[in-house]
Amino acid sequence: MQDWEIAEAAEEQMKPIQQLGTELGLRGDELIPYGFKLGKVDYQKVLTRLQDAPIGKYIDVTAITPTPLGEGKTTTTVGLIEGLGHLGQRVCGAIRQPSSAPTFNIKGWRRGGGLAQCIPLTPISIRLTGDLDCVTDAHNLAMVALTSRMQHERNYDDVRLAQSGLKRLDIDPNRVQIAWAIDFCAQALRKIRIGLGGKMDGVEMDSGFQMTVASEVMAILAVARDLRDLRERISRMVVAYSRSGQEVTTADLEVDGAMTAWLLEAIKPNLVQTIEGQPVFIHAGPFANIAIGQSSILADRLGTKLADYHVTESGFAADIGYEKFWNLKCRMSGLKPDAVVIVATIRALKMHGGGPTVKPGVPLDPAYTTENIGLVEKGCENLAAHIEIVQKSGVQPIVCLNHFKTDTEAEILAVRRIAEAQGAKAVTSRHWLQGGAGAVELAEAVMESCHQKNDFHFLYNLGMPLRQRIELIAREIYGADGATYTNNALAKLKALEAGSLVVNLGTCMAKTQQSLSHDPTLKGRPRGWTLPINDILVYKGAGFIVPVAGEIKLMPGTGSDPAFRRIDVDVDTGKVHGLF
Repeated sequence: MQDWEIAEAAEEQMKPIQQLGTELGLRGDELIPYGFKLGKVDYQKVLTRLQDAPIGKYIDVTAITPTPLGEGKTTTTVGLIEGLGHLGQRVCGAIRQPSSAPTFNIKGWRRGGGLAQCIPLTPISIRLTGDLDCVTDAHNLAMVALTSRMQHERNYDDVRLAQSGLKRLDIDPNRVQIAWAIDFCAQALRKIRIGLGGKMDGVEMDSGFQMTVASEVMAILAVARDLRDLRERISRMVVAYSRSGQEVTTADLEVDGAMTAWLLEAIKPNLVQTIEGQPVFIHAGPFANIAIGQSSILADRLGTKLADYHVTESGFAADIGYEKFWNLKCRMSGLKPDAVVIVATIRALKMHGGGPTVKPGVPLDPAYTTENIGLVEKGCENLAAHIEIVQKSGVQPIVCLNHFKTDTEAEILAVRRIAEAQGAKAVTSRHWLQGGAGAVELAEAVMESCHQKNDFHFLYNLGMPLRQRIELIAREIYGADGATYTNNALAKLKALEAGSLVVNLGTCMAKTQQSLSHDPTLKGRPRGWTLPINDILVYKGAGFIVPVAGEIKLMPGTGSDPAFRRIDVDVDTGKVHGLF
């Protein structure tokens, strides 16, 4: 059976959302049903009621540098939740909401696979409860407020502005800091010219679009601790600068309250279930290469209060997703991991060992389906780098080999031997094929790790100068010899260093997910290179600076064979098919 067939069959036996909520420990007024299969949780009521309850064990799932096909990190996250459930543990999970961008593009849907999936399939893949739409609208409302204000300031004198209750902000059209947002990969919208026409059609200037998940509004949703915190963070968003260099915020535009209104429901985590009936929150967006890429702090606060074991997910590999979980999310949430899982596959290790190019939609080269110990051992250099990254946080990781049917015993033993030589326990998990029963070894290893003390600590303190932080991440996490800066990035860096703003903000790197370096073609463990910083963005509301490395784009492109070509609706039953 294909993944979608497994999911549809499981949906016939899934628990009603009220039953799922009751089993999780929610009271009737804490669960907001969205039909029979989905719900939102009133986090404020739950966290107030459970403020004195103990905190459950906290587990993060990350990975090695993936192939373009992905290595099953979400599948492993769901499989681990099912494995802990199979062992009779009170378990909960949190994953990120799939973006329409990959769902309708090359990578397809992302909420697990095989017997380790979250259901219901179609609502999770398309729209869910509308959070991404709300983030998009809140973000674009800021752009509407900005561009209309610029037009009015150009067309009206100070007297007319005052009559409208406005003061002149004198916004510099060449220093607008945000773009429009859309939840698709639309390369044609990366750079656009707006305001064409007459004086009533806006100010003519360069603009563009970014993916919704790369929006600062999405980052704020991911890190906000409650509605008050969300409201305050939204008001601090810097959208432009004046001609004199002053910040122009959403509060200056008096749009921050309306933006927050769009997010009133979106801030409440969504509740779904695995196909084995364990509860999972879906909240905040993916893409840790261009965003924070974490399931929300609110989802994790709920999960650690409601369950004995809570499994959360970080985007992409440990150099990106775990580094941001470690130094941003944990710092902001106050939670610390009791265990960390690094997902690896024989396929990805072979690619990093020098195997042929892996491309979506193209059959795998036989090198990936036949035994080759040499490629696996060479590729383990990448695995070793990710083990070291997690170890630098003070936690000994567990390596989970996500099992494929073509993996041989000799290849598996090679991975175990190399991982354990690095100080990491290594296990094989067959959750895709067997669900929770196939993840028992992984679940037992995680439970053992959770009951061992670790020395979790941050890589840097917020008082460290920004340039020093960037260099530290480049050297200690990516393995670079250092960092270089374009003139544009260097000018922004010096301006930031001259003020006190940086002291209170974390560092959220934007970098390709396809390599430890900035260059997606460099596989394995690249050495002898420097990290080029091309731009520096300020996400004052979210609470971090975003150095942009290499040619990473905030708006990816749609490929020549996108998934939307195979998605359709059965007009007799109303069922969506092709979401796989």
